[in-house]
Amino acid sequence: MASVQNPQEVAQRAQVASVRIDVWLWSVRQVKSRSAATAACRAGHVRINGEPVKAATALKVGDTVRYRVEGFDRLLEVTRLIAKRVSAPVARECYIDHTPARPSPLEAPAAIVRDRGTGRPTKKERRQLEALIGHSNR
Repeated sequence: MASVQNPQEVAQRAQVASVRIDVWLWSVRQVKSRSAATAACRAGHVRINGEPVKAATALKVGDTVRYRVEGFDRLLEVTRLIAKRVSAPVARECYIDHTPARPSPLEAPAAIVRDRGTGRPTKKERRQLEALIGHSNR
């Protein structure tokens, strides 16, 4: 007869001394699959303490993981290392989320749209666009 186990007990048994970054991202439910975590590391979307890492990089408690997803960065502070995927409430206890709030669409800068068929911007128009964006070559 199988005994009913507490999710906390399962997480305690899954806790390990060292874990790869791709395994940890998968186990705390930041990515859907381990291969997606590995691909994110290869693409440079994962950083530990500000340094780009490979998928096999070992993670330690206290490290800060920056994971780029959908154009925005997630800042996660590692509080527990686990190697097995656990339930979402238990997974949330393995990190502290320091991610800043995403800007609303109203706060985002408006895209500059030119009419179709108007060709390249003239020198005057280009300078006006650069002044609007805030770029300066001088």
